[in-house]
Amino acid sequence: MAAVDTTHRESPTTALPGLGRALILAGKLGQKSAEEIYRKAESGRTSFIAELTGSGAVSASDLAHTMSSAFAAPLVDLDAIDPQRLPKGLLDGKICFDYRVVVLSKRNNRLIVATADPSDQQAAEKIKFATQLGVDWVIAEYDKLLKLVTANATTAAETMDNIIGSDFEFDEASAEAIIESSDSSPSEVEDAPVVKFLHKMLLDAFSMRASDLHFEPYEHNYRVRFRIDGELREIASPPIAIKDKLASRIKVISRMDISEKRVPQDGKMKLKIGPDRVIDFRVSTLPTLFGEKIVIRILDPSSAKLGIEALGYEPEEKQRLIQAIGRPYGMILVTGPTGSGKTVSLYTCLNMLNKPGVNIATAEDPSEINLPGVNQVNVNDKAGLTFAVALKSFLRQDPDIIMVGEIRDLETADISIKAAQTGHLVLSTLHTNDAPTTLTRMRNMGIAPFNIASSVILITAQRLARRLCPNCKAPIDIPQKALIDAGYSQDELNESWVSYRAVGCSMCNNGYKGRVGLYQVMPITEEIQRIILRDGSALEIAEQSEREGVRSLRQAGLHKVKLGLTSLEEVLAVTNE
Repeated sequence: MAAVDTTHRESPTTALPGLGRALILAGKLGQKSAEEIYRKAESGRTSFIAELTGSGAVSASDLAHTMSSAFAAPLVDLDAIDPQRLPKGLLDGKICFDYRVVVLSKRNNRLIVATADPSDQQAAEKIKFATQLGVDWVIAEYDKLLKLVTANATTAAETMDNIIGSDFEFDEASAEAIIESSDSSPSEVEDAPVVKFLHKMLLDAFSMRASDLHFEPYEHNYRVRFRIDGELREIASPPIAIKDKLASRIKVISRMDISEKRVPQDGKMKLKIGPDRVIDFRVSTLPTLFGEKIVIRILDPSSAKLGIEALGYEPEEKQRLIQAIGRPYGMILVTGPTGSGKTVSLYTCLNMLNKPGVNIATAEDPSEINLPGVNQVNVNDKAGLTFAVALKSFLRQDPDIIMVGEIRDLETADISIKAAQTGHLVLSTLHTNDAPTTLTRMRNMGIAPFNIASSVILITAQRLARRLCPNCKAPIDIPQKALIDAGYSQDELNESWVSYRAVGCSMCNNGYKGRVGLYQVMPITEEIQRIILRDGSALEIAEQSEREGVRSLRQAGLHKVKLGLTSLEEVLAVTNE
């Protein structure tokens, strides 16, 4: 009884959800741990249960057994249930997705619903209100539940047909209602077909692990494409009549000027993906011949917290990078084309450096990932806040670490180098093909060789290759000549390893699922500094780095093929030698 009194005396515990209190009473979680997880969930805008299972404080299996005992509810193994045989149409898919529940069956006037959190009264009330039926909880493991909820989400094409129907027309009155929907009542917003369609597209893109959404108007048709694992796929082809209303809706919620259709615009918006998290989107519009093309980039803050191990660095490459970011001053450059994961790499480094005793400032266009503890500035050229102006201001703010989104001109490069030479650690990006050409690119920008040699301490070039699906990949016998032409040495061919090819199954995208990083991590050694000082070529730098054991991007890709992570075909497509 004393333990219960203590629980009620502590104000943070009274704010804990019922799940947290039940775990404390069951002795599965300490009070301080529960409060800390609750605070992390609040600051990270995720749900308590997602933070709880994600942190490893309580396993999904242990949580399910504890909830089953605490709430006297049956336990169900979702792996034993065929998703195709689940009842359809009893509960709106959005409610299932938002509250992480699955309807298993209907008995008289009650629904049998699987959940991982039977203490969630809000979910129970929402289901009762939507169905006018009672709710009987059964307990399922959270990870399995999450997988089933995502798998059961209706496809974008099906939802579009339901929302739009075969005859899709808008009159001026309905168009005005959609444009002004941000000021409308919630029911009006939910009823607007364009709003529903956009919301579903964003949810589908997130559940399909897409990185970008493309809304593209043409003369006689309109298409929506998602970039999934680096590859664009057509998802929907709505009627052409939707284009102006959809563009207006996106511009309203992204805080853009809906009356301006002649010039490109940039904006941001947020979407609540259930109770677990809020996802940010970066929006870009471009006037084309037949309307505005809109590209929406999905920005997932959790990607910066994956840790360096999850990015795909080999042990020696990881060691070089960690050693460089541990230096008190100097410049670290990350290079690669758009969409190669440069921002995630930079923020992973910043996350490792982000400590209470360190002052970090970043200038980006725009800031893609919100990182608490880091002073982030959005560059605004129209207002005169350029990279160079932001950098000058940073140097008056007593920084320890500076991150510049991109070095675009000589002035920005010059200030960055001066900062690196005067006791600051500077991280930035450049658009070059590989690490050696980065140094000659800086030289071509007008930076003196001695400034480059004395400031740059490491350059990382990177690409993202599609990862083979572990469920369906199959061994392939590649002729030795093809392997040698690709770049393998005879010694490597004498080793025992198996190469795989993409097959394709219901769990992947044409044989691939996710992506893996290919990295060329090149420290600037004394010998490379001498080549820079005598204004040597990128070829000389590449030869010297190879002698020092630095893999080229092609070699990094070939190593991933040996490990069975990707296919030779994919590596040849994303690297060039």
